[in-house]
Formats: sequence, structure tokens, C-alpha cells
Amino acid sequence: MRALTEAEIRASFRNAEADDVEQIVMPDDLLLAEWDYLDFFAWRDPIAAKNGYIVIERDGEAVGIVLRASDPTRARSGMCNLCHTMQPGNRVALFAARRGGEAGRKGSTVGTYICVDLSCHESVRLAPPLAPNEIREERHVDRRLDGTHRRVHGFVAAVLGEA
Repeated sequence: MRALTEAEIRASFRNAEADDVEQIVMPDDLLLAEWDYLDFFAWRDPIAAKNGYIVIERDGEAVGIVLRASDPTRARSGMCNLCHTMQPGNRVALFAARRGGEAGRKGSTVGTYICVDLSCHESVRLAPPLAPNEIREERHVDRRLDGTHRRVHGFVAAVLGEA
């Protein structure tokens, strides 16, 4: 992902009104982001704790969506629908995003279960533990990265009414 400025990130949001975008609190470590390492940029709002944000790069353009999390009250484990990583139940939450355009203004939303801290790009890079006599294949991590990329872009497209 190419490096983005705060202004580019704010301009990228497609499912929020201009007044809402002005209220978004950027992450403290924005200037330290390792953009070459990121498949997408995501963070939780440090002030409005239920808000989260995902920014992808599509055709050289930043495209962002605003998310709202439910309370992660599940007692059992759950799977993130973006990175397909199993997590304890309190580490996965239902995130809803208001659809872009007129549908969103009428209250239409799209939701999915996502890692609570929106760190899917980290989770997919963690290789599964080796079983005895097992050889780790780098292709496994590459497949997980490709799948996560596809699912994140698909979710953003669904929010924007493009899927």
C-alpha cells in the first residue's frame, strides 16, 4: 500500500458525511505506519471506542469506510470473516458499516465479524504452529494474504454497493 497523508485518508471515506469525517481521530502512530508492509490500513478510534476505520487502495486510489463495532460478548471462540483467523470470543466483534450513498442515508448497513483490534494484516502473517515432522510452506501465508486482500476488498465493495 502506498503511503497516505491524513488529508488523503480523510478524503477517502465513502460512507460518512463531511461533518463525521472531520470528527475522526487519526491513530497516534500514523506517521510510523509501515505502508509497504500493509495490505490495508485499519484502526480503532481512541476516543469513540466503538468506531473503526478501514482504508484500502484500489486502482491507485484510497477508499475508506467507517465501521461501528458491537460489544464483543461472545463466550466462545469466533472467526474473523476478513482474515479467517480463529480468536477467543472477546477478540471478534460484529462490525457494521453504513452503506455509501443514498442507501446509507436511509439507514442501510452491511455487517461482518472482524478482529476487535482490526489487526487482520498482522494475524494473517502469523504462521500456524508446526506439528511434529511438518514442513512450513511460505505459500500458506501467501494464500492467507491473498484471501484477506480479496475479502477486505469485497467487504468494502459491498458497503459501497458495488458487489
